[in-house]
Amino acid sequence: MVFLLFITMVIFQRVTELIVANRNERWMKKQGGIEFGQQHYWFIVTIHSLFIISLILEVIIFKRELSSLWPFLGSLFVLTQLARIWALHSLGKYWNTKIIVVPNAKVIKKGPYVYLKHPNYLIVSLEFIIIPLLFNAFWTAILFSLLNLLILMIRIPTEEKALAEHTEYQLVFNQTGRLLRLFFLKKL
Repeated sequence: MVFLLFITMVIFQRVTELIVANRNERWMKKQGGIEFGQQHYWFIVTIHSLFIISLILEVIIFKRELSSLWPFLGSLFVLTQLARIWALHSLGKYWNTKIIVVPNAKVIKKGPYVYLKHPNYLIVSLEFIIIPLLFNAFWTAILFSLLNLLILMIRIPTEEKALAEHTEYQLVFNQTGRLLRLFFLKKL
């Protein structure tokens, strides 16, 4: 019962995000936004869809139950969701599941983007570990963490190249020590 409620919530969240992404895509394209990475986008959609299916099947077939570490893992999940909201809110209408760049748009450098170039990719990577581990779905955690790593090795360079070519991305983010600034509270 807990798993059913949890997975329903996750699916609802993902569908809601797709609706927001679709609305943002229309807005960005009206602003002259250009889409990049169409060749690999289907792979991202497939990975995320199969992640949910794999999780459901592993929990049902192998009769996985809620982990004894659920208070810790549940807390981590809540933190990732708060970080997700922070990242998405920081990008506003520029957030999308696709790589869409509005030429000469001002680069977002607030919220978690002050410290990380791609906080949402980190959040998704953590979710691919935390969510399955909540229900002892170890195979799903391993397989989809590896598949996610593979697609990020393609997606992040594609996104960075598009941003560098059409915005002042490199001026804003081509700095070292961004995470150190968080810890030392000073500009390096």
